[in-house]
Amino acid sequence: MEKKVILVTGGSGLVGKGMETIIKSDKREDEDWIFLSSKDANLLSKEDTFAVFEKYKPTHVIHLAALVGGLYAHLGNNCDYFRSNVKMDDNILEACHQNKVKKLVSCLSTCIFPDKTSYPIDETMLHNGPPHPSNAAFAYAKRMMDLQNRKYNEEHGCMFTSVVPCNVFGPHDNFDPLHAHVMGALINRAYQAKENGTTFEIWGTGAALRQFIYNLDLAKLFIWVLREYTEVDPIILSPNAEDEVSIKDVAMMILEAFDFKGEVQFLTDKSDGQLKKTASNAKLRTYLPQFQFMSTRQAIRETVQWYVDNHHVARK
Repeated sequence: MEKKVILVTGGSGLVGKGMETIIKSDKREDEDWIFLSSKDANLLSKEDTFAVFEKYKPTHVIHLAALVGGLYAHLGNNCDYFRSNVKMDDNILEACHQNKVKKLVSCLSTCIFPDKTSYPIDETMLHNGPPHPSNAAFAYAKRMMDLQNRKYNEEHGCMFTSVVPCNVFGPHDNFDPLHAHVMGALINRAYQAKENGTTFEIWGTGAALRQFIYNLDLAKLFIWVLREYTEVDPIILSPNAEDEVSIKDVAMMILEAFDFKGEVQFLTDKSDGQLKKTASNAKLRTYLPQFQFMSTRQAIRETVQWYVDNHHVARK
């Protein structure tokens, strides 16, 4: 039996930790999983990247590592987001090629799709127009992953592909109120408001619509992609379009999970960002028609409980 050595970059982050949790109950005898953190290698360095590939000799790679952040982290930092992600992704792709990795699965995001488009968006629409200005640099950097996957396949026969998740959240998320994605930031603010007896603030009007996926659900789907998916074309990993919820409704679910009874204020002078980016999971459903996603409400309850129990060690 040929052993698969599966290297996961960004293994200590939100999705990597979810994957590690799932693998504990779904590990196969022919698989060795290695979860890297930034302490193991600086993936912005080509030398460090190639050294870690030489050390572990992976046959398969899941590339999660990225410079990421929420709306307010991106504003004013677009140069850093572009340069860091392009450099890191290029190092990983070339290391996979030079080390004859059998399969690479990289992580994109629905936030990289065109800003002005018809809905729901699907995999064929990725390059159809400019992304939303608020995260344009990150979006263009990640779009290049799809281009490179195709060119490495055409020129070298590499099996490089990518997945496109919607908004991910769950245990081990980043809960920093300024740099986190919306779910983590709101959970942190709700915790602080309840602890301190202060007003709970929602940045923006709360009208923006989003699809959310629990990190354990995404982990299961990522593992399926690694084992079973054979297309170079990306695949959207998202709950159904009708499961989309407003930021206001998400905030209310979070307050419900905390049993928060205090004052709530919308800071309408703050940006809402892209008002919607509804994604179609029709392609996923052709492969996995019976896959059950955890409801956003239940996943929020579980994430809030994890945050309360692990507040002292959570990223915030």
